[in-house]
Amino acid sequence: MLEKTYWERFLDVVEPHLPEYLHWNEICWTFVYYLAEARRHIHRWCRGMEAWEIVVNTVTYCFYVWLVTEILRWVIGWAFFREQSLKERVKKGVFKLVRRMPYIKDKIAREMQQTMDEMGRSAFPVRPGETFHMTLPAKGMKEKELMKEIDDYLKLGDVNWQEGRVSGAIYNGGKELTEVLTKVYSKYTWANPLHVDIFPDVRKMEAEVVQMCVNMFRGGKDACGTMTTGGTESILLACKAYREWAHERRIEKPEIVAPISIHAAFDKAAHYFNLKLVHIPVDEETRRCNIKAMKRAITKNTILLCGSAPQFPHGVIDPIEDMAKLARKYNLGLHVDACLGGFLVPFMKKAGFDLPPFDFTVEGVTSISCDTHKYGFSPKGSSVIMYSNKHLRRFQFFVAPDWQGGIYACPTIPGSRPGAVIASTWAAMMYFGESGYVESTRKIIQTRMKIEAGLRKIKGIYVLGKPEVSVVAFGSKDFDIYRLADALTKRHWHLNSLQFPSSIHICVTYLNTQVGVADHFVKDVRECTAEILKDSSVKTSGMAAIYGMSQSIPDRSIVSELACGFLDCMYTIGNAPAHENGVLKN
Repeated sequence: MLEKTYWERFLDVVEPHLPEYLHWNEICWTFVYYLAEARRHIHRWCRGMEAWEIVVNTVTYCFYVWLVTEILRWVIGWAFFREQSLKERVKKGVFKLVRRMPYIKDKIAREMQQTMDEMGRSAFPVRPGETFHMTLPAKGMKEKELMKEIDDYLKLGDVNWQEGRVSGAIYNGGKELTEVLTKVYSKYTWANPLHVDIFPDVRKMEAEVVQMCVNMFRGGKDACGTMTTGGTESILLACKAYREWAHERRIEKPEIVAPISIHAAFDKAAHYFNLKLVHIPVDEETRRCNIKAMKRAITKNTILLCGSAPQFPHGVIDPIEDMAKLARKYNLGLHVDACLGGFLVPFMKKAGFDLPPFDFTVEGVTSISCDTHKYGFSPKGSSVIMYSNKHLRRFQFFVAPDWQGGIYACPTIPGSRPGAVIASTWAAMMYFGESGYVESTRKIIQTRMKIEAGLRKIKGIYVLGKPEVSVVAFGSKDFDIYRLADALTKRHWHLNSLQFPSSIHICVTYLNTQVGVADHFVKDVRECTAEILKDSSVKTSGMAAIYGMSQSIPDRSIVSELACGFLDCMYTIGNAPAHENGVLKN
C-alpha cells in the first residue's frame, strides 16, 4: 500500500488553516532557517561535554521530546481531529454526567417510557375487535377460511400506494409485470440455489442476472459478482471482502472512509465486522463528498473509500472520478453504492440526461452495489454486488472445509436462498429489456425534475443540493419542516424524514409518474406551507415530533434506546390498549 509521505500529512493538517497570502516557499525557507539555528545551538550545547554525557543527555532529551509529542498529539487529536467537534463532545459528556444523577435518571426513564408508549400507540394502533393469534390453531384452516383471514389482514393497511403517494418503498413495474412475476414465482416456490445439482436452472438465471448487471455498469472481462437478498447484504459483503483483502496486506485494523451521506448499511458492516468507519463532511451547497476532507482522512490503515450514485438523503452523486484518483494514488479500494439508482444511472445517457462517469470505466472503481428490487422492478429481496475482478470476490466467499456435514461453501451470507426471487428477477429484466428501462428512467427523471422545479418556487422551503437522479430533498429556515411532513401525511402523502439538517424528501418511483401525481404533490406542498407560514410557532405532534426532538438530544444513546423501543413495538402483541379493544386468541 502506498502511504502518504510525512510532507503530505503535514500539508493535509496545515493547508486548510493557512492564510491565502502565505506561500509554501516562505514556509520552506523558514524551516531551513530554524533547522540551521537548531544545529548551531546543539553544537554549543555539546561543547565541553564528555562523549558519554552527550549520549546520555541526547537519549534523555529524545525520550522527553517523544513523551511530550505523544501527549500533545493525543490531546490535539482528541480535541480537534475527531468526527465530532470538541464542543459537541463536551456537551455530550456533560449530558451523560447529569443523566447519571438519581432524580434526573428517574425522570428521563419515565419520559422515555411515556414516549415509547405513545410511539407504540401512534405507529401500531389496535383496532376495536382486532384479534391476535398467540398459538397455533388446534386444526389447520381450510383455504376459504384462510383467505377470509388474509383479507381481514389486508384491511389493516389504509395506505393506497397504487395512487403514487408514497416516497420510494414500493417499486412497482406495472400490473402486467406483476401478473408475469406471480406466475414465475409460483413455478419456483421451492427452488433453492444452495443445491445447484437440483436447481441448475436457478443457478443459470443467477449467473445471467449478474452478468447483465456487470455489462450495464460496463465492467471488463474480469468483472464479476453475486446476487444478494438486498442492498444491505450487498454492502455487508463488499465490506467483508475488503476486510479480508486488508488482512492479506497485513493491515490489522482496517478503516473505511466515506461521506456522512453514505448509507447506514456501512455503519452496520463496520459494527458487524469490527471495521472503523471514518465519516467525512459533505459540501454544504452541493451535498457531495468533500474530496479534501477524504484525502486528509486517509491513513496507513485505510483500505476502502466509498461514494454513492446517488446517495439516499438528497439524490446527489458523489465525485466518483476524484475519489478514484485518490484510490489509485494510495492503492485503495473504491466502492460505488448504486443500490438506489442502479437501474436508473446506467440508462440516463440513453434517456437524454448526462451524468459524470461513475461505473467500472472509471479506473479505480473496484466494486459496485446495485439493487434489482428497486428500479429493476423485481420482487423484494434482490440485489447484486459486483467486483472489478475475481480476486476481490473470492474474499466475499465463506468456506468451512472441515465440517462433518461435508465441505460447506457459500457465496453470500445466507445458506439457503429463495430461488423464486432469483427467477422473478431474471424474468423482470428480460420482460423490461433495455428499451423498457430507458423509458422508465426517462419518465422518472422527468417527474423528479418537474417536482424539483415546483418546489423551488414555493416560499418558505428550499431544495437541498442539486438533485441528479430520482430524489428531491427539501427543508425550511422559517419553520419546523417536520410540521410540513405531518401536514402532508394527513393529505395521504408518505415521505421520508431526514436529519442533520432537518429535512424531508420524496423518492420518485414509477408509480409517481402517473398523470397528475407530481402536480398534485407540488400543489399540496404549496398549500400546506402557506398554512404553516401563517403561524409557524405551532409545534408538531406524534411521530413527527419524536423525530424532530431526537436531533436535539446530545447523547445519541437515548435516540438508540428510542429506536430499539420502536423495534420492540413491532413485535409486541396485545399491549394495554390491545387488552381493552382487541381479542387475544389462544
